[in-house]
Amino acid sequence: MVIMINRVILIVLDSVGVGEMPDAAKYGDEGSNTLGNVAKAVGGLNMPNMQKLGIGNIIDVMGVPPLKQPAGAYGKAAEKSPGKDTTTGHWELAGVVLDRPFPVYPNGFPAEIINEFEKRTGTKVLGNKPASGTEIIQELGDEHVKTKNPIVYTSADSVFQIAAHEEVIPLEKLYEMCKIAREILQGEHAVARVIARPFIGESGNYVRTYNRADFSLKPPYETLLDKVVAAGMEVVGVGKIWDIFAGQGITKAIHTNGNMDGVNKTLMAMDELEQGLIFTNLVDYDMLYGHRNDAIGYARALEDFDKRLPEILTKLKKDDVLIITADHGCDPTTKSTDHSREYVPILVYGDVIKPDVDLKTLSCFSDIGQTVADFLGCEKLRNGISFKRVITYNL
Repeated sequence: MVIMINRVILIVLDSVGVGEMPDAAKYGDEGSNTLGNVAKAVGGLNMPNMQKLGIGNIIDVMGVPPLKQPAGAYGKAAEKSPGKDTTTGHWELAGVVLDRPFPVYPNGFPAEIINEFEKRTGTKVLGNKPASGTEIIQELGDEHVKTKNPIVYTSADSVFQIAAHEEVIPLEKLYEMCKIAREILQGEHAVARVIARPFIGESGNYVRTYNRADFSLKPPYETLLDKVVAAGMEVVGVGKIWDIFAGQGITKAIHTNGNMDGVNKTLMAMDELEQGLIFTNLVDYDMLYGHRNDAIGYARALEDFDKRLPEILTKLKKDDVLIITADHGCDPTTKSTDHSREYVPILVYGDVIKPDVDLKTLSCFSDIGQTVADFLGCEKLRNGISFKRVITYNL
């Protein structure tokens, strides 16, 4: 019997890694275990709904013991591509495996890049160094307001970030600056993302807003998203999915303001979409808590999603499959404020999914994308091995 699935809901809990990969030391990430360490840091997590799907069966999670028979399939996946950034992780989930990492700039961007940017934007820049996004606006925010010069910075990831106060550099102008930077950053300097980082507030109390925008490279070849569209179905990108894929293969993009709004918009998409893929990114774990080394906030965000999970499960139809995963780690309990090279969790649930299937450790994030393509009857992806037959009934 062939199982026909009409919809897959793929939710990425941004940065919720489940333990260091064997090559973590090369990235300075020994000891990283975002989910496990967050649980320990707060004396245990309360996630009964994720527990039912098998999150506690993947790794030891304080407060979330393993069940004898979880309701879903569970496991973890290793990243095959070099790197530990958002773009690499999401692209690999969608079937693209990179053979070399995106360029990074631990000493700031070279003069040739900054000079060209200043020439084309008609303004000088502040910063030009690796920094925490929340810290650099406190450090340089007053000077930015005084000079009206944008703040340019990077991180351990392949990003060119431009921070500006919304009342000093209007959003449209900031976005235009980002587009100029994207045009400049090609070839050997083709960073994964140029990111607009708007903020508001007064001196000593500057805060970033949700008007962030990412200007990504286009994937080097067709992804899962393209395959779904080519098969005549819809792809709804919730959160920063449109940005990560530069709009490629997305039929509808829905902006979100944080995790709970992301859940709301996912539920809305489930009400509207008849056939295809809902691809959601919940960014707060990474943006608000991981990069700020806020384990308490991270734990609260995990529990908040867990409380909303029944709403998603209730809306699942008989021919739906829900997959929950991540794109990398960002352990808030380590000294680093950057992403970490970690395995990502896999939870799969639906009427067609067998309970208590241990997928163990998959060798590539693309196994997830290949499985989605298999469920939706799309053309195969270039990378990944489908585990559909392992987790479904009647095959």
